[in-house]
Amino acid sequence: EMKERISRISGPDIARFLWMGTFHSIFARILRREGDRLGYKSNFTIYDTSDSKSLVRSIIRELNLDDNIYKPGVITARISAAKNNLVTASMYAADGSMAEYDKSIRMPLLAEIFKTYSSRCFRANAMDFDDLLLNTNILFRDFPDVLAAYQDRFSYILVDEYQDTNYAQYLIVKKLAAIHHNLCVVGDDAQSIYSFRGARIENILEFRNDYADYRLFKLEQNYRSTQTIVNAANAIIANNTGQIHKKVFSKNEPGEKIMVMQSMTDMEEGFSIASDIFDKKYSQQLNWSDFAVLYRTNAQSRIFEETLRRKNIPYKIYGGLSFYERKEIKDILAYFRMVINPEDEEALKRTINYPKRGIGDTTVNKILELSSDQNVSAWQILSEAEKHSDQFNKGTLGKLKGYTDLLTVLSADIAKADAYTKAREIATGSGIMKDLRDGKLPEEVSRYENLEELLNAIKMFTEAAETNGEPSNLEAYMANVALLTDQDNEKEEDRDKVTLMTMHSAKGLEFKHVYIVGLEDTLFPSPMSAGSSKELEEERRLFYVALTRTEKQATLSYALNRYKWGNLERCSPSRFLREVGQEFLYYPQTGGKPFTQKRIPGERPQSLKEEPAEFSRTGRFKKLHPSEEKSTVVFESNDPSEFSEGDPVHHERFGNGIIVSIEGVAPNVTASVAFENNGTKKLLLRFAKLRKL
Repeated sequence: EMKERISRISGPDIARFLWMGTFHSIFARILRREGDRLGYKSNFTIYDTSDSKSLVRSIIRELNLDDNIYKPGVITARISAAKNNLVTASMYAADGSMAEYDKSIRMPLLAEIFKTYSSRCFRANAMDFDDLLLNTNILFRDFPDVLAAYQDRFSYILVDEYQDTNYAQYLIVKKLAAIHHNLCVVGDDAQSIYSFRGARIENILEFRNDYADYRLFKLEQNYRSTQTIVNAANAIIANNTGQIHKKVFSKNEPGEKIMVMQSMTDMEEGFSIASDIFDKKYSQQLNWSDFAVLYRTNAQSRIFEETLRRKNIPYKIYGGLSFYERKEIKDILAYFRMVINPEDEEALKRTINYPKRGIGDTTVNKILELSSDQNVSAWQILSEAEKHSDQFNKGTLGKLKGYTDLLTVLSADIAKADAYTKAREIATGSGIMKDLRDGKLPEEVSRYENLEELLNAIKMFTEAAETNGEPSNLEAYMANVALLTDQDNEKEEDRDKVTLMTMHSAKGLEFKHVYIVGLEDTLFPSPMSAGSSKELEEERRLFYVALTRTEKQATLSYALNRYKWGNLERCSPSRFLREVGQEFLYYPQTGGKPFTQKRIPGERPQSLKEEPAEFSRTGRFKKLHPSEEKSTVVFESNDPSEFSEGDPVHHERFGNGIIVSIEGVAPNVTASVAFENNGTKKLLLRFAKLRKL
């Protein structure tokens, strides 16, 4: 989209010479041109996260380490963090503080794994995503002539979403802009929410220190949200000290106040929000896709999935398994990678016995062992398998030759053939198409349809590339696919659904109605931010981002009780609720006034105003008559003494039933109830909402 806009402004002749793309795509382009300086071939493979984990897993196995301690996910994250801070494997190994930390987490050999991982990537002519940043920095550091050439090429540099840059990206930009000083960065410090991915808010906050002759332009008009939403968001972010001060405003309508919903339990929160979505959808003639539910952690989605499903409300989990992460897609992409770069060890391991050709794990491990011992690629061992007849029997040698012959045939004309022709040939020649087509189960049919869709995508890529005079071969397609991100390239199905997602996933999106749920101090802000003002400020920025996804109306929701590790625990409303000006909030369950909360014996009051509250006997919030003196909600816990074994009772959700037993002591008295249509349920009486018949 950005390329199209610039092309319309400057004309296609100028636009075609501009370099536009993500940091990773730009640096990958530079490294394909200059990577030989660092010892890489121009056709290097880019490893994705799963490739990196697979390689680390292999190294852990080779070193005979316990993978319950040396967890691949933890190790790859540690290596990634090091690279993003420009720490190489050798630097890591030489740093005493790193060694001490690794000992403290029971992984003293992490430096050895890092070193082996780096050498194996290099041997396979592969880089992971972090290497694209690290190696570009090394290239510019060690080869001043290369840096000077790109400084001269890029007279003007524009960086978008600057608040999300990490240290490695920051340093490269600083080096490239060092001569001309024509650098423009665009960003919103209030939306810096990715420190866990290495983003540094200091990059944007300290920009003025790096460039003394800077000019600051504040883009303060919000075109999305109502005035109420914008003003509430301003009130929230005003509590942060680390920020570039601005006064965001909206010229849209004032809009409705932000609704605050209080629920007795997390399950009731789910039902309340599902009901509210259902009511609004039909009363206001809205689409399901106008609604989004945002939560702090992925685990919170379960309740909302269940409650939406029970009301037959269609929904989707945003950020679920993406198209390119599905097994059948990764299998065929591995074949593409092998025909482009046969030294790609991770692709070789994925394709050598799929579809099955009788090459087992023992044989593969022997190939990798020989590769490691001789310090050559696994493909070279395969290509010269006859030299290792003492290691493989005649039958195995025949199978290995069949595999290498297949790859040799599929690699023919790889540079000349268009991507679609070659992809179709590989899908057929490899046997993958037949393997998937033979499946009869629904999930097998789905896999075959996914392969079909991939080929459709490659066809569209080929036609577009040929139309624009760009490379249309398979290597060009794979360069594009390797740099895709789930969010940047996700094509949502054209279906009307409520969206469920984490607050982090919501950045950049917008919805007419947004529900921000789980606003409790033990959940949001995250308990991990406790004791750190810097982390608390990032949590507050996350709240700001979540709220400003709203176009028309926002709802803030919390539960007074939430299940944790099987226990129902009391919760306090989030401190963030107290930071939103009361003039922007509306409490529909209490006639508009802030909630109060009844004190449970032995506990201090926990509420926004720390005042006692009353509830209805059913446990549901009751709208009071305007003539009543106080605008409060009323809930009276069920008194266990009111119930006896054999009592006929009614439950709002489970229907009619008979109490078969009562156990426990207050306040944790439970009743086992045999319901007519829902079996026997064990209910905590103080929250059971039972009514005697």
